[in-house]
Order: sequence, then structure tokens, then C-alpha cells
Amino acid sequence: MTVSPGSMAGSVGGGIMEHKFVEVARNRMAAGNHELLLRQQIHRSEAPHHRSGMICSGEQTLLLLPLRPEHLAALDAIVEVQQRAGNGWFEVRADGSLHVGTGPAPRPLGYAAGTALGAHDWRYIEHLGFRDQLTIIGAGHVALALSRIVATLDFHLTVIDDRPGLNTLLDNPYAHQKHCLPYHELASAVPAGPHHYVVIMTFGYRSDAVALRQLINHPLAYLGLMGSEAKIAQLFAELRQEGYSEAQLSRVHAPVGVPISSRTPEEIAISVAAQLIQQRNAPLAART
Repeated sequence: MTVSPGSMAGSVGGGIMEHKFVEVARNRMAAGNHELLLRQQIHRSEAPHHRSGMICSGEQTLLLLPLRPEHLAALDAIVEVQQRAGNGWFEVRADGSLHVGTGPAPRPLGYAAGTALGAHDWRYIEHLGFRDQLTIIGAGHVALALSRIVATLDFHLTVIDDRPGLNTLLDNPYAHQKHCLPYHELASAVPAGPHHYVVIMTFGYRSDAVALRQLINHPLAYLGLMGSEAKIAQLFAELRQEGYSEAQLSRVHAPVGVPISSRTPEEIAISVAAQLIQQRNAPLAART
């Protein structure tokens, strides 16, 4: 979270605790106090010390880091990593220095102290960039609505369609990458892995079937297919006749999205985004 005398962005948890720390930060700025502040916060009213004023249970450690001119180079490096949708990390050390690197972050992420909280050898490391990638196959109105929501959910977003000149692809300002290519080439174009999510929502039944056949064996964190229950049933029946197993079909979230009786592109997008969040936050062993 960033705080200036007249504005702020982000959050460290909200509530009275966040309000108090925003005021502390602004008071320190006004007084010219550039010292680090590291403070444990316990969210239980019965805690003997470090009570945050919240009763939601749990605890966290908050660091106030006054930004100084010597931090500018590191801040520029952070912006560069984010703008090119790359991966990297930043580290804050107990002396107030800020360090930025590219590639995999050192372990462990988060806050690591010495012998006790506030020890002089602590450090905080955070990942930069996007951990998860979402590829939307089909760039119609629902894809545009979903892109708008996903842009706020920390996914690197790619949208693919096979129709050149499609306005809802060209005018999509939320996707980090946009491609026009035949759906029978998806297997080589879509990345696989435990942090890759795919939603198929093409123009029609035949193109959905082509896309699904290309990706059904892809190792993915999530594979969703938009369509009515009748369309899904017919497509799955065809795939069974072709020899696809129930284990393969069970990997597909179809019809895609959580059941909220959605009708409009925006409502469908919300239901799909909710399912993506549900899947991403599930334990790794529970993902299908």
C-alpha cells in the first residue's frame, strides 16, 4: 500500500488497523520522520499486547517504509518488471534498503526475522509480476467482459480468436496479449502448467469442439468451457464416442462458471471470474 499526504492506493487489510497506520504514516511524513516502523498486529481483543483493534482473528506484521531518493532506481526497476509483464522480486532489508531482481524470487517469500520480531537481520521479499496466466479462447462480448474483471485479479491475460479484424478483440484494452490464429493450432500456442488457466468461449459449437480437443490433454490448473447444458452434453457424447475417458472429461469445468442464473455477458463474466478465484484459492491437491 502506498500513502502520500493527499492520496493512497492499495490496502494492508482495511478496517481500523489500516486507518491507524495511514494516519501514522502521514504524521511521520509531516514530521520528517524517515525511520522504519515494524509492528506486529494481533486481531483478537483478548491478546495481551499488539492488539490491532480488529477481532477477526489471526495476525500480521506491518512495515512502514519511508521512500527516499535512493529508492528511485529500485522503484523504476519494479515499474519496468510490471510494464513488461515479466517476473521478478523485491526485497526490503532492515537497514531500509530496497533491492529488485528478475527471475525466481529468493526463498522464503514474505517476512523473515532473526531471533525475535524486530531483530536487526529481518527481510521482506515479495514476488513481482503475474504468478498465474489466463488464456481466453474466443474474443466475443463475454470475453471482453471477462477481461475487464480479470484485469483486477492479478492474472496475465491472453485472448485468442480465429477471426481477423474482430472488433471485440482489437478493442480489448485489458489483455496483455492478443492473437489471431486458427483454433487447430492451440495446442502449440497455449502454455501448459500448474499456473495456467484456460476458458473456451468461441463463436459456436464447432469451434468450441476444435478448441477443446486441442486442450483437453493440456496440463492446466483450470480448463473451462462456456455453453448450455444441452450443448455440453452433446459435445461430451461425441468425445466419448471418439474414445475420450471420463477422467479426461471430468477435468473440464462445463458449463463454465458458478451457478448464479447469469444471462448478460457481464453476469456470465462474474460467474466465470468467481470460479477462477475458487479454483486458484483451492488447495493444490483439490484442483482438477
